[in-house]
Formats: sequence, C-alpha cells, structure tokens
Amino acid sequence: MYGVDRTASDSRADGRTSVSNSNEGGETIDVGVVVSHSPTAEVEPFRGFANRMVSDARDELCRGTGVEWAFYEEEPDRLDDGHSRRPSDFLDEATLRMVDGPYDAVVVVTDVPLISNRKRVVPGLASPVSRVIVVSTRRLLTSPRDQPIRALDSEPVRWNAAHLLLHLAGHVLDAGHDADCAVMRPFRFDPERRSVGSFAPKTRERLRRVAPSVPESADVDGVRNPLGRAAFHAESAVGNAGYVLRSLVRNRAPLLPLSLPGLTTAAVAPTLVLVFSAETWDVGIHMGDATAAGFASLSIVAATLYLAFAQSLFFPRDPHQVMTEHMAVVNVVVLATMFSAVLGLFTLVALLMLVIELFVFPPDLISTWPSLQNPAVSIVDLVRTAGFISTIGVVTGAIAGGLESRTVVRHLSLFLDRP
Repeated sequence: MYGVDRTASDSRADGRTSVSNSNEGGETIDVGVVVSHSPTAEVEPFRGFANRMVSDARDELCRGTGVEWAFYEEEPDRLDDGHSRRPSDFLDEATLRMVDGPYDAVVVVTDVPLISNRKRVVPGLASPVSRVIVVSTRRLLTSPRDQPIRALDSEPVRWNAAHLLLHLAGHVLDAGHDADCAVMRPFRFDPERRSVGSFAPKTRERLRRVAPSVPESADVDGVRNPLGRAAFHAESAVGNAGYVLRSLVRNRAPLLPLSLPGLTTAAVAPTLVLVFSAETWDVGIHMGDATAAGFASLSIVAATLYLAFAQSLFFPRDPHQVMTEHMAVVNVVVLATMFSAVLGLFTLVALLMLVIELFVFPPDLISTWPSLQNPAVSIVDLVRTAGFISTIGVVTGAIAGGLESRTVVRHLSLFLDRP
C-alpha cells in the first residue's frame, strides 16, 4: 500500500502495521488509524486511501508541531449498516482502540455520511478533548451536479483528504479557525488542490507549545476500585482545570438542554402545574434561603450523576480497561458538561417560572389561598419559589425525560460543529 513501511522496526509489539516511522528518541505522537466501513464497501481501497492520507499529511504535521507523528494501521471495523452517523457514534470503538494501543489520538476513516450538530453532511470533524478525528469519504467523493462521482484514488480527493487531516489535527491540538492560515481556514473542497497546505507561523507556534504535552506519560492500570478511579479523575480535573473550562466554553454546555427536547419537556411540563398550586407557593415562601439553596444544589448534582451513569457516558466502555490521564480528562469534561447542562436547565426553568409569577399569575389570586399565612410576597419570595419549582422540574426531567441518546450528548460536548 502507498506510504506504508512494513519493516519489522516500524511494527508495534502486538503486530500492528506502522504507516510511518516513529522518532528514535524525543516526543512521538502515536496515532491509530481505523477504517470503519459499511457492510457493502470494499475494505482494501479504503485502507489504501487512509494510509495514503496520513502519509501525505505526516511531514507537515512533524514540521508544524515540532514532534514526530507515527501512524499505525488498526484492524478495520465493519459497521452494521451504511446509514449516516454522528462522529460520536465512533467514539466507543475509537477510545477502545486508544486505550488498547495505547495511542495518543485516533483517526477514523469511514465511507458513511457524517452529520454535524448542525445536521449537515460534512467531510470530517474533530474532538479536541478526546483526540479523535473522523474523516468521511462520502462528502469528498461527492461532485457537482452533472459531473461523475470522484474516484477514491483521484488526485483532488487524495490531496483534499490530506489537507483535511492536517486541518482536523490542528483542531485536536486546540488551534481554531484562522483566515490567515492556509490549513486552518474553514475547510472547503478545492478540485485544483495538488498538495497539502502549510501552517502559518503564528499557528505553528501554538502547535509547538501544545504538541509536546500530547503523548501519554502514565496510566493507572492498577487502579480498579471506584474510589481510586474517582480520586484519579479528581486529580486530573485539578491538573487540567484550564483545559476543562475552555472545553465547556467551546461546547456551550449550559445551552445543551435546547438540543435535548425530551429532557427539557419533561422538566418544564410539571412546573406549569406546580406554579399555580397553593401548596407549592406555601412551601416556596416559607422555605429558608439556605434550605432552598441546599435542596437545589443537591438536586442538580444528583440529576447530573443520574444522567451520566444511566446513559453510560464515560470512557472507556469497559471499566476494567486501562485508565489514562487523557481518558480521565475526557470523562471530567463529559461530567462537567452534563453538570453545566443541568444547571442551564435549572436556570431556564427558573426564569420561565419567574416570568409566569410576575406577568401571568393573577396578583390578587394569592390572597384567596387559605393555606398561606401571609399572602403578601416579595421579589425574594418569588425568586425562591421559582427556584424551588425549577428544582422539582430538573429532577423530574432527569428521571422521566433522560437523554434521547448518549451519542447526542457526546457529540455536542466533545466534537466541534464544523471542519
């Protein structure tokens, strides 16, 4: 296959084929390459395409990041069908290969359509947090109207794929879109492209700062008990607090409930009844501020943990597999995203209840309720009552509504929305 060195010195101990030579000494980013194909696809052409793509991109990756990149060909993964998929649909298999490798990153090459969170078919997407890149040949092979479909081994497809891999690798190393950098501009298929682009000096400086920290230095293979793993996750969260916060800003975690209608509907529906209930107002008005805050905090944490564990959002999928610091950071980001999403849902419902209390609820109605000792309420009472009602709604939403799919949450929390 093109670009594959099958010498014994470039093979891993477990027999995997090295697509490129690794660095003798110094830092090396080890990347697993997985062909994830539909049942009807011929595997060998896609394996050749994947190997050619990483070989074409490798030199610029090494120059741009200042470290060596070694690509290893993994065994192909056969999909159940050829239906379109989100990039998060490949995460379980990718992270399994990552911890088994072990690898610092994984490139998945597939022939099925790849859907972004904007519900558009895209040629590829990257997850800076999990360090997973997904490239779809479907969009690369699509040609303009009245023109034949492009061939997998054609020159335009070859060089656009390599350019796309460079672009997505830049995202994995925390580089954003940059109009002044040929590689990091938003990706567009260029039929005239016959070489890979180059990273701009400013982008190259950023990549050279980040890349040396990518290779894994240690794992906690011996930590099998839940408390030990929890402590390791907490330590990883503290050591990577800045990265976790940047990831939450990037994935707009508090707005996640807007993309989860089942969860939001299950949270809002009961509150529309409770807000007009005399008993609810009685409890909300007479509840102490500390009690209300504590009840809300415990409920938000409980809802977060319930959603995270009930949907099996954590990696790797087998709790007995090796846990690396990188995988722990991925789990921390997922958990922090769910916490921010639940907190966002609580805020959204509380604001809705406050609006109803101020502008919809009849102002004189409360004076007719015999259960209230003092029918006069202040703005503080309204806020406390809205928070109390929202707390009940969040718990109900988590238990009754849940998440439509864990792949949706993983997709929105880990992957970028465009190449």
